[in-house]
Order: sequence, then structure tokens, then C-alpha cells
Amino acid sequence: MEYKRFENTIVARIDKGEEILEQVKEIALKEKVRLASVQALGAINKFTVGVFKTDEKKYLANEFEGSYEIVSLSGTINTMNGEFYCHLHMSAGNEKGEVFGGHLNQAFVSATCEMVITVIDGTVDRYYDEGIGLNLFQF
Repeated sequence: MEYKRFENTIVARIDKGEEILEQVKEIALKEKVRLASVQALGAINKFTVGVFKTDEKKYLANEFEGSYEIVSLSGTINTMNGEFYCHLHMSAGNEKGEVFGGHLNQAFVSATCEMVITVIDGTVDRYYDEGIGLNLFQF
């Protein structure tokens, strides 16, 4: 992975074999990012995405392997209890044009991933909401 910072924008290239969430965390910690939006595209060959079952208050995970193009990857970097926290969603399409997606748990790059992180001047922490079962923004 390589990246370059331009004031409040970080442009990153995540390389073949690297796991996307690990690289996002590495960048955020090195650059002391406390709040940001994330967008990316690229090619992956193994990923896990989930869907939150609101009635059960739990995630169901779906794993995929093969040749996939990231159709959309977006989300936020912020903090929970003052520590790094990242919430990303991703959709990826296969050679038939079928698209699968959800809450990103893990994704391995098969060729490259081009990412833009827009740093926001501020801090938004998170807290766990018992009623909903999710970590929500705390203003």
C-alpha cells in the first residue's frame, strides 16, 4: 500500500494481496484521522459482507471468492471510546454482472484498490445502543 496526503484528502493505492480494512486502519492511525469519509473502487478476489438483522440484533455474513470488481465502497472513519473505528459498506460485481454487498467485514485485493479518504476537521465518537444493537454516532 502506498498513499499520499493532500491537505484534507488522502489518496491511497492498496495492492494485490492486501486486506482493505487493515490498510484503512494503518492509514488512519499513521495520519491521526479521527473523522473522515471513504470512497474506493478496484478488484478483489475474496470478501465477506454482512447484513444486520434488526429483529435479532446480529449480523449475518456472506463470503465470496472469485473475480469481482468493487462497484462501490463507501463509509466512515471515526472513533468509539476515543479509539479508531471504521464503518464501511461494499458492493462488488462478478463476470455475469451480478452484484453482492453489505457491511464490509473483509476484502482482499486481487489487482488494485484506489481509495480516497476525505478527512473532516472534527471528532464524532460512537456508542453502543442497546435498543438497536448497533454502534451509533454520538454527537
